[in-house]
Amino acid sequence: MTRNEALQLARVAALHARDLAVEAERLARHEDFRPKAPAFAAAGTVWAHTAQAYAAIGAALPEHTDETTED
Repeated sequence: MTRNEALQLARVAALHARDLAVEAERLARHEDFRPKAPAFAAAGTVWAHTAQAYAAIGAALPEHTDETTED
């Protein structure tokens, strides 16, 4: 995995977290759907932690690598 790949995965995970947080907030505002909000919030938290992990991996990897691919 390269730094750019890790950071791209962090971005994707962060977008998932954001989408789930928006949905959890929407559900929380409607009395009929309020019981579903915690599950969406929890899923968003998992995605947020995933984004943090990939960002940490990306930060630990060198910016440029001399990777060679073998066929």
